[in-house]
Amino acid sequence: MTKPAHPRPVSPRSQSRRYAALALYQWHLTGDDPMSIKRHLLDDPKWLDAIAASLNEAGDEDEPTPEERFNFNVELLEELLSGVPAHIEEIDAQLECFLDRPISQVDPVELAILRLGAYEILFSDNIPDRVAINEAVELTKLLGAHEGYKYVNGVLDKIARRKAGDLERKL
Repeated sequence: MTKPAHPRPVSPRSQSRRYAALALYQWHLTGDDPMSIKRHLLDDPKWLDAIAASLNEAGDEDEPTPEERFNFNVELLEELLSGVPAHIEEIDAQLECFLDRPISQVDPVELAILRLGAYEILFSDNIPDRVAINEAVELTKLLGAHEGYKYVNGVLDKIARRKAGDLERKL
């Protein structure tokens, strides 16, 4: 696959989701507090610079400026890093309904992205479900396994459909 000559700029909200996915992945592997991971992210400009550059997939010749790298929504990052752990039991219960394997066997990167997307679908009323799913798919294309985005799309779509059906029944 050929990279575009000029990568599309990443929105601050998308960049926040990228950082959140990495922090949730680290949380899953290490058990470290997600807010401590966030503080490390924000307190270590060189580390953030390296992460941002790798996430933006910049080559040496088209390296993004520091303004582009550090352009993320802190409030969304904090919401995701506090909301996912606070609702992890409900999120994982929803995921388990639609996974084709035990949650412990899901790739850790894709699990972090699934949890992030499920949180936004289930608990973020200001984010349309389609946006949450699309963001998760794009994250999986960037960070996940070769065709993992199809799996993430399918699972999150089923969660969104179930939520929509539940809302219809309440009306």
